[in-house]
Order: sequence, then C-alpha cells, then structure tokens
Amino acid sequence: MARPIVDEADRLFLTIKTRRNGGRRPLRIGICSSLSAGNLRETLAELCRQIADADILLVDGAKVGLLGEVAAGAIDVAILTSGGGKWNDRVLPLWGERVVVAVPEHHPLNRPAIKWRELCDNRILLTRSGVDSELEQLLSVKAGGSDSLRISYQDVSLDRLLSLVGAGYGVAPLLEGAVGFVCPGVAHRELHGDCGQMRLQFAAYWKETNSSPMLQPFLDLLRARYPDLSASGTSG
Repeated sequence: MARPIVDEADRLFLTIKTRRNGGRRPLRIGICSSLSAGNLRETLAELCRQIADADILLVDGAKVGLLGEVAAGAIDVAILTSGGGKWNDRVLPLWGERVVVAVPEHHPLNRPAIKWRELCDNRILLTRSGVDSELEQLLSVKAGGSDSLRISYQDVSLDRLLSLVGAGYGVAPLLEGAVGFVCPGVAHRELHGDCGQMRLQFAAYWKETNSSPMLQPFLDLLRARYPDLSASGTSG
C-alpha cells in the first residue's frame, strides 16, 4: 500500500532535480512492455527527432498500478494493453503486437509457429510485472484454466528471464516488442491460436485535466502515426 506513495515521492524528486539542472518537467510515461523493438520504441525515437530537447521519464510496472498512478497524477500518460482495468477518462487506441514465445534454441518447439496447446506440456516462465499477467490470463482461457499450465514465476527483468530460457528452464511468452533482446541460445517464435496469430492491442491512457506541456505533442504524434486507429477511438 505504501509503495505508490514512495514511488510518487521518488518521481517528484527526479522532477525537481531535473529542473535544478536547467531542464523542464519531463513527460512521465508509464509502460508495461519492452522497448527493444516495435512501435513504442519507434514512437519515442520520433518524438526525440521532432523535439530536440524532449525529456521523458519512463515508469515500468503492471497495468493496474500504472492506471492508478495516471489517475493520481504521478505519471502523465500510460501506454498499456487495451481492455480490463477500471478507467473512465481519456483513451487512444494504438497498435497491436504479436504474442511470441522465447524457446531454447534446441527445443522441439523451435519452429516458425507454435500452437498455444503445445505450451501446456512445458514449464512457462513469467514475471510478475509488465504484460505477463495478461499473457497468463490469455493462455489460461485457451487452456481451460490456469491449473492446466505449469507456470514458474520469476521476480527478474526480461534479460534474466531470457537467460533462464536459454539455460533450458522453460519457455517464455512475450510480446514482439521484446524480440530486440538477443540472448544466446534463445529463439523467438510466433504463438498461433485457432484463427492464426495471437495478438494484444495497446492504447494510451491519460487524464483530461493533465497539464503537462509535453503531453499534447506526444498525443499528436501518436495520432499522426496511427490515424486509422485514433479516428475510431474515444479520445475525441
């Protein structure tokens, strides 16, 4: 219960420190997925190209916690998976990402596409942060309940999780934004359901009353990069 208060105090300290060093308040962005590849990485790179002195503060975490921090004003915007969680303010639909599986290089599942049913006979490595809880829920629904899955939770970062995969301790479902991490002995393969590729959709969440001067340029960039999605959203 105390952790959000401590985290907010830490971010306030970082903001004050940035201003003392001659900078302006950074745009505080909550994220739940990897930046090693994919749309989020490219969006942040484009923001830096368009605004030379753009300053951001990335906040990693799970979806429910990050939504709470947006609501409390501790962060300005969160880029999260769509659906689930309670949110009654602004939402901008964004991109979708394929679900992939990190497997040991010499594993029988190391082939172009893996069926979700084939994961049930393997130890599945998950972390307790990021999108892993949603991947677990997705797989549990497909498998008919979490009891049929052999899940091993690891309290480590993505690079360490992939090291465990490479060492043969199991397989790890991820989103394609994580495929930029290169780990010896690990291959990334698409996860397919009954109707083809399995995907999760993303969206941006923020409060209408947020006054960060960097928020609007960032949202404008998102709308420009994903016009078809933003036109059908609830962002106004």
